[in-house]
Amino acid sequence: MIDTPYILFLGDVPDHLAAKTAVGIVDWRPDWCIGQVRLPGCQADTGLPDMTIADASSNGARTFVIGAVNPGGVLPDHWISSIVEAIDAGMAVASGLHIRLESIPAIRQAAAKAGVELHNVRHADRSFATGSGVKRSGKRLLTVGTDCATGKKYTALAMETALRAAGADADFRATGQTGVLIAGRGIAIDAVPADFISGAVEWLSPDAADDHWDVIEGQGSLFHPAFAGVSLGLLHGAQPDAIIVCHEPTRATMRNVNHPLPTIGEVIDLTIRLGSLTNPAIRCVGLSVNTAALDEAAAQDLLAALEGEHGVPTVDPVRFAGGSGRIADHILAQFSA
Repeated sequence: MIDTPYILFLGDVPDHLAAKTAVGIVDWRPDWCIGQVRLPGCQADTGLPDMTIADASSNGARTFVIGAVNPGGVLPDHWISSIVEAIDAGMAVASGLHIRLESIPAIRQAAAKAGVELHNVRHADRSFATGSGVKRSGKRLLTVGTDCATGKKYTALAMETALRAAGADADFRATGQTGVLIAGRGIAIDAVPADFISGAVEWLSPDAADDHWDVIEGQGSLFHPAFAGVSLGLLHGAQPDAIIVCHEPTRATMRNVNHPLPTIGEVIDLTIRLGSLTNPAIRCVGLSVNTAALDEAAAQDLLAALEGEHGVPTVDPVRFAGGSGRIADHILAQFSA
């Protein structure tokens, strides 16, 4: 567990995208955040009040969250003094970067002296068993994608909210570093050794009440040549009863490779075929489409066309209000027996 409230550190990143971790936290857990710390030259802004580290401490911040990313997940040397200052003020530090915080002597020594925790959310603090494939009690919903970065995290969070609003017992289960910071717990599944991915997801989503829904954040795509292994291990460990396919309609090729984007139908078919290994009852219950690049009329036309083609609720849960609620109602109707 990562203590809240957070103060979000944006460093001096050059654009909004480089602060995507902080932005995601603010989008979904604004009540956990009291402000942001920015260095001179920072070109990102979450909209939170700008604070000094001393301000954050006096306002009760418990965890200093590194909400920015850099190529390769490195920690710039000139950020270290801000992290040490936060530690000296009594705050824990949480980072989604690849580098472990304690590998930097100044940070390690400051944390030991102050007695605060260092949360390396990309790195699990425990080992995992290999997957068993044994069916667990409770219900599970997994978001899957036609590609990377198609909205799987945002869709899962929207579905947690929608299922709860519909009266269901539901919990978001984070499998990426930003999701872990949004949830306060979870596993960055892409940092788990391949043999233990499915077992880690079994641990993340344990036995539950029969009517409880774990909404599991998907990663990658079964069709992506770089990340399909993570996606498959996640699918087998999740044992989903239901899947939602997430799609970005303007892409011709998958991100950072030249492979063509699969169709939604291909993703549904392959996911069900492979997912049936650990849950033969797996089914598709909705489509989540990121229509941000389309005007409103074109977006509505596309959603209607895809819903007609695939026969499940098809929504943009971020752009159009009520979309995730339609899928939640469909899920609860499908699984009410």
